[in-house]
Amino acid sequence: MKKLLILAIGVAVLALLASACGNKKKAAEEAEAAEQAAAEQAKQDSIKVEKKITELAEEPVFDIVTNYGTIKIKLYADTPLHKANFAKLALSGFYDGLLFHRVINGFMIQGGDPLTKDPANIDRFGTGGPGYTIPAEFVPAHRHKKGAIAAARRGDAANPMKESSGSQFYIVQNEQTCAQLDGAYTVFGETVEGLDVIDKIAAVETDRRDRPVAQVKIIKITAE
Repeated sequence: MKKLLILAIGVAVLALLASACGNKKKAAEEAEAAEQAAAEQAKQDSIKVEKKITELAEEPVFDIVTNYGTIKIKLYADTPLHKANFAKLALSGFYDGLLFHRVINGFMIQGGDPLTKDPANIDRFGTGGPGYTIPAEFVPAHRHKKGAIAAARRGDAANPMKESSGSQFYIVQNEQTCAQLDGAYTVFGETVEGLDVIDKIAAVETDRRDRPVAQVKIIKITAE
């Protein structure tokens, strides 16, 4: 009887071990399948974005939809690297939900940092990006006029080639104070509608680090 009991317990233990192994194997297979599905979806999304980019006009127009209104911008054909990068990020939804994290009335408004999606990163706002930079594309004809859109970047000491941030940009609110930036920061587009929205955003209350007290959010950026 005792031997039978021990045998029964042994069989039960083996059954539990087999079940556990089976569950682990199933979980691993499901995780692998989910990973493959996600990778395939990402591939398909990338293909769709690339297709949309090829369908854009030579100087495409985008709507930057914010909680203060819409800023309509046109990207320049003669800054192709910046044009293609902005289009790729915008069409993939990269900018959706990001903040204008630096606002200086009488100067410019700046956004495009992915860290601004999480308020916990507030002390790091302005330091984020997609993990790459873009070579400068200085075109003398493109000045920092009101409504010009230009790429933010690190300072000259750490960035002697003046390479642009992979995602952060600013929009000129006052061309007189921004004129000093001509030839030092890549201007790759201009505002065609919504100068009043730029002024509204520039006028918001900010803290001592030029961060808006109330969120100024990019709801989405869409191509026309």
